[in-house]
Amino acid sequence: MKRFVYSLLFMVCAVFSIQAQSYVFATYNIRYANKSDSLAGNGWGQRYPYIAQQVQFYGFEIFGIQEGKYHQLEDLKAAMPNYDYIGVGRDDGAQKGEFAAIFYRTDKFELLDRGDFWLSEITDRPNKGWDAAHPRVCSWGKFRDKKSGYTFLFYNLHMDHKGKLARIEGAKLVLKKIQELPEKLPVILTGDFNFNQKHESYTLLDNSGILRDSYQIAEFRYAPNGTLNQFDTNRKYDNRIDHLFLTKDFAVKKYGILTDTYRSERAEKEQAEQNSNFPKEVTMTKYVARTPSDHFPVMIVVEVK
Repeated sequence: MKRFVYSLLFMVCAVFSIQAQSYVFATYNIRYANKSDSLAGNGWGQRYPYIAQQVQFYGFEIFGIQEGKYHQLEDLKAAMPNYDYIGVGRDDGAQKGEFAAIFYRTDKFELLDRGDFWLSEITDRPNKGWDAAHPRVCSWGKFRDKKSGYTFLFYNLHMDHKGKLARIEGAKLVLKKIQELPEKLPVILTGDFNFNQKHESYTLLDNSGILRDSYQIAEFRYAPNGTLNQFDTNRKYDNRIDHLFLTKDFAVKKYGILTDTYRSERAEKEQAEQNSNFPKEVTMTKYVARTPSDHFPVMIVVEVK
């Protein structure tokens, strides 16, 4: 009888061991809501339903956003009922200014702990660090998979677009914060870093021995463009300034820069056109191709090693 029980336990353990735990992580600069974008046809009210649908279609499970203001986060939360978010406004540590928020699926993950620090010499309150043009915040959460119990840390940030020293020192600060953790848990770091893959700050992170760029270690890559588009569907970039860095606890199965577009009506409506290559009932009308944000989202599929 004992031999049978041990054999059964062994088989159960073997089944669990071969079922690799996988997750879908992402980063998405959603572009702050402003009047000039609205006048150009890229207003937040027009864009966010597509962002919400995109997130849910691709199955983002935890993702960092950048530039979102409080009302934008609330709009996304209302449009994605299975998600919640953490984070604070960079200007007051509450609701004022842009967030580096983290959205997560509440049906899959339990939030165990959370926090925020500013990318600055003074990390515990809103302020501008080094040569930065704006206050910059990094938000983090400690998450547990409700089903498997797997626990990890997720960091998200938006580095300064002007401060060269701020980006270098900000990278050093994030590494320091991770190294100071009492628990050596797996870590994911996402964000709009405002530096490309050739920058000194990128090298600091990717060669740190702590984190690696998911692009570099992905088994399969889909990267038809860089991560910036400036609301122009006809531009091609090689620069990746939005990144996902990981500790060695994860194997990156897929990496993708999602260049999805949608269509909006033209100001001057035109007659529907027919094409001789299609049936008569098939007509086409000219619309304007648009992107949901001025950045493309980046997603990865990972497996726990």
